[in-house]
Amino acid sequence: MQVRDELVQKWMSTRVVTCPPTAKLPDLYKLMIKYDIRRIPIMTEPETDDEMPQLLGIVTHGDVRSAEPSTITSLGMWEMRYVAARMTADKFMTPDPITIAPTATIGEAARKMLTNKVSGLPVVDGKGQLVGILTESDIFRMVTAYEWQQGEVVAV
Repeated sequence: MQVRDELVQKWMSTRVVTCPPTAKLPDLYKLMIKYDIRRIPIMTEPETDDEMPQLLGIVTHGDVRSAEPSTITSLGMWEMRYVAARMTADKFMTPDPITIAPTATIGEAARKMLTNKVSGLPVVDGKGQLVGILTESDIFRMVTAYEWQQGEVVAV
């Protein structure tokens, strides 16, 4: 099997930190720091026990930085903090993010990431449920594992 034929489900992260659309900007930032992550899928909040959360969007570290009030403003420090503390994920997330299936190949995922200029893809199964996330780091980890395993440089 070639590296590019590996399946996403083998290399994706299955422990995914998610948040509702009502999550506040400072809370998202704190979660990114705490878990050393650069993206958080934003999920619906089920109204009944039978409902499963659905992927609404994604917030990246760049989105968080862009959403923070500029220091070049007439607002004072306390006013900027006030504004940031009330900003919710649904206001600055990327809605309907590009996703990938767990049965897709790493080659397909890499092409999708390159084509769309994204560094991570939520992994969604056939039922539309979030089952993981695949990032550039996961792909690097896979390539590195193959390189050391085979003792040579591997082309993806």
